[in-house]
Amino acid sequence: MATILPSPPKVGMVSLGCPKALVDSERILTKLRSDGYQLSPDYDAADVVLVNTCGFLDSAKEESLAAIGEAIAENGRVIVTGCMGKDADLIRAKFPQVLAVTGPHQYEQVVGAVHVAAPIPPSAYLNLVPEGGLKLTPRHYSYLKISEGCNHRCAFCIIPSLRGDLVSRRPDAILREAEKLVAAGTKELLVISQDTSAYGVDLRHAEWSWKGEPVRAHMTDLARELGKLGAWVRLHYVYPYPHVDRVIPLMAEGLVLPYLDIPFQHASPSVLKAMKRPANEAKVLERIRSWREICPDIAIRSSFVVGFPGETDADFDYLMQWLEEAQLDRVGAFRFEPVEGAAANSLPGVVPEEVKEERYARLMELTARISAAKLQAKIGREIDVIVDLADEEGGATGRSMADAPEIDGEVHLRDAHGIAQGDFVRVLVEDADEHDLFGVPLG
Repeated sequence: MATILPSPPKVGMVSLGCPKALVDSERILTKLRSDGYQLSPDYDAADVVLVNTCGFLDSAKEESLAAIGEAIAENGRVIVTGCMGKDADLIRAKFPQVLAVTGPHQYEQVVGAVHVAAPIPPSAYLNLVPEGGLKLTPRHYSYLKISEGCNHRCAFCIIPSLRGDLVSRRPDAILREAEKLVAAGTKELLVISQDTSAYGVDLRHAEWSWKGEPVRAHMTDLARELGKLGAWVRLHYVYPYPHVDRVIPLMAEGLVLPYLDIPFQHASPSVLKAMKRPANEAKVLERIRSWREICPDIAIRSSFVVGFPGETDADFDYLMQWLEEAQLDRVGAFRFEPVEGAAANSLPGVVPEEVKEERYARLMELTARISAAKLQAKIGREIDVIVDLADEEGGATGRSMADAPEIDGEVHLRDAHGIAQGDFVRVLVEDADEHDLFGVPLG
């Protein structure tokens, strides 16, 4: 006699914001899938839709509200979570139909809300989930979140009010997750948090046992152990604390990718002070030089804010001179945008929008020129590339060790027959533009 399995409810997910929010979405979906829920790629088939929101900038809030409105219009049964969940009253006032609103990294609450909105029939046949969990990124790379929250109180940022102070995960738990991801096919681990350099401060850098050996809850120890798993390890959101110097030799040894994502935000001491950020810009330049002496291929990416309240022409010129000297490999820039609840909103010296635009254009022109020169210098070299996309005509797109997915440049390949997504290939660089490299696989 045939067994008729119950039909499990289907959950749709709209995930907005940064990679940290994407990891939250993956954890929520992994838990729901292990509980027996199926996932829906569209609104029509979903019994309930989750919208994981971003609330960092006003423009991000508008995008989140638009996504909630679309989900309600297309489906009607919507649960809201994520950073904008802190503004539950605003969300409910605009969308009284929402079934539930939860805040950032409140996994148990949002999963509980799904169970209430779309109860799952009990069945031993429905609790199926891949060992590595469910992913919203390609199989070959994964974000690995090592902590929540932040202890900084930068004037332009409301992350601590959204996500709280620093809460680090135990190193053995992180390494166990990373090991499962690698076993499931991950070839690149992207380490993320609000402040990767501060990892373990709240745990007083205590030791935990991992495979019979002690491992401290410390950035250096964690990076070293992750590097032993056989995947690329890329460090994001690293503040330039002194102990970061000890990670550079790991890059020179090949345990960790020679790549640092450091959010400098500015260089002028007066602007950094107004931002409530460390103002050791001269010392940072010295350290960058020393890092390059230890690991000549290190790639440094950063982001900067132009038009912060009180930023003068002299401050901006200082930043431009600093960038000329620092010669950073990858640079992103943002025009200052007031964020509701941020201390910077009340600062004097508001910079006119046209001045912001002019400064932004000048900064991007400078950094594009620096990037182009650095990439031109790679023509004729052989580099390792991880393949993100490949077609049947022999074209492929990948990334070098200097490129994080979606935010940095790419390596475009010709004559890449037989190469598949996730492959590592040795490439001869043949050409370059301001942001990307062009080459051909060797062998």
